[in-house]
Amino acid sequence: MLDDFLVRATLAGIGVALAAAPLGCFVVWRRMAYFGDATSHAAILGIALSLALSLSVFTGALAIALIMALTVSALTGKGYAMDTLLGVMAHSALAIGLVAVSFLQGVRLDLMAYLFGDILAVSKSDLIVIWGGAALVIALMAFRWSPLLTATLNADLAMASGVDPKREQLILTVCLAVVVAVAIKVVGVLLIVAMLIIPAAGARSLARNPEGMAVIAALFGALSAILGLRMSLIYDTPAGPSIVCVAAGVFVLSLIFGRFRAFSR
Repeated sequence: MLDDFLVRATLAGIGVALAAAPLGCFVVWRRMAYFGDATSHAAILGIALSLALSLSVFTGALAIALIMALTVSALTGKGYAMDTLLGVMAHSALAIGLVAVSFLQGVRLDLMAYLFGDILAVSKSDLIVIWGGAALVIALMAFRWSPLLTATLNADLAMASGVDPKREQLILTVCLAVVVAVAIKVVGVLLIVAMLIIPAAGARSLARNPEGMAVIAALFGALSAILGLRMSLIYDTPAGPSIVCVAAGVFVLSLIFGRFRAFSR
């Protein structure tokens, strides 16, 4: 079954969608969209290092994404606003990565594949990495769901309940780095944040509680991956952007349905 490239692509898209859904909910609640965007841009430097050191792309991207996320978390509140730090580090890492790639001798980099993804080229080993990363993120989010939710709602309430908001922030940044690293192959650096935010934003207008929002976001993400690949196959469109286009369509429909439901009450 896994010898079919379309089956591998579908499984990869679903794996990324399941990992991104609960994390995307926290990204929406905490307004961390720019954080995810900056982390994904910095992953280009990790790709350059992977090619220079003959490592897997996942290893390099994960290392740089983790360094980026941990550095921003450590420096926030120490004289610089988070958006300023993210802007400096993200664009610096992106530029350094692109310059570093130009110095690599005998290496041809398909930059478009990393910027917009190449889900149809996912191999069996890529599937292991994607589903391994997704399982890790899902398990971590499920284990820390209640403390993460409390810290997101109110930092003072979290501290009064014995929850350290900084520790929960650190867990979120680590999960975000893992999702960015595993999703590069599927939707690329420029579209990762879309898969984090759009399904979660669409689920927001339909869900009755935080857990329901995470489940609906996972369904929306998986549906977007399946229909986006189908659209790519029928109309010969780029697979990664097609998935995001379907997700955007699902978001609009959920918004209309949510408004209609609120109006009919």
